[in-house]
Amino acid sequence: MSLTTQQALRSLLNDADRSSLRRIFRERVSFDEPLAPFTSWKIGGPADALAVVEDETELASLMRFCFKRKLPWFVLGSGSNVLVGDGGMRGIVIRLGTGFARVDVCERDGDVIVEAGASAPMAIVTARAASAGAADVGSLSGIPGSVGGSLRMNAGTDREMGDFVRDVWVQSPSKPDPHPVTVQYFYRHSTLARDAVVARVTLGFRKADPHGVREEMQSRLVRRKRTQPIALPNAGSCFRNPDGDKAARLIEAAGAKGWREGGAEVSPLHANFINNVDRASAKDVASLLARVRRAVHDRFGVDLKLEVHLVGVFIDET
Repeated sequence: MSLTTQQALRSLLNDADRSSLRRIFRERVSFDEPLAPFTSWKIGGPADALAVVEDETELASLMRFCFKRKLPWFVLGSGSNVLVGDGGMRGIVIRLGTGFARVDVCERDGDVIVEAGASAPMAIVTARAASAGAADVGSLSGIPGSVGGSLRMNAGTDREMGDFVRDVWVQSPSKPDPHPVTVQYFYRHSTLARDAVVARVTLGFRKADPHGVREEMQSRLVRRKRTQPIALPNAGSCFRNPDGDKAARLIEAAGAKGWREGGAEVSPLHANFINNVDRASAKDVASLLARVRRAVHDRFGVDLKLEVHLVGVFIDET
């Protein structure tokens, strides 16, 4: 193993850091914890520390700790849109716990209002909103992630998360207590600051007939199940759709369906998905992503942009 690789794998936490984190989180912090079980790809090396944060007060304490120690940190939500390197992640990986999973739905001024914590699964948010008659919530159905991650990347289909957001509350190392921010939304990204952790969100929908909304959502979910490999470990769509076209169409036309790199495979069902079919490493997936991008560029002159985020330390040795 090279000296550079050894340095990249060296923990940034000292004994005092570990003691401080144990005092704050007790059994809810672990060290050198593999991240693969916490990602939808089932891939990822160890984190220096993995902490489960239960409420906004605790998150504020952790933000202050990271700020004081100048330690890097990363919020890992449902792990559905990230590829974590085989070398893992240095610093502190944060998972938002049950205190951030609350979902409240009510009617206000003729609209359906949803107040949700950042770790609330989108499946629960959309199901409860649909039952209340939230018009167009079907466009957010089937998203495998959590509220916070879906907001940051402005997830959606024909309608996107940002179309329905009314309020966003965040926390950060420089401003650790929850505070509202204004966010702009674009195709698969937003202006949310990189150092902001989404704490909670308010969504608003026009009121419609609940029966019709549920039927439309069910139709979308059935179609999604038929056309996407949702039963296999993957991260959903890997590439953003270029203007006026579909990434899946370009990848399939380039002949990439079924391509393999190690244990990673371009899905034979949906070309914009890469499945972990045989204990794939992050290196396998990253190599396949690069190969697909190269093929589409060589064939069509289109530079596909990643929709998934590559985080952590990527190494040749696994």
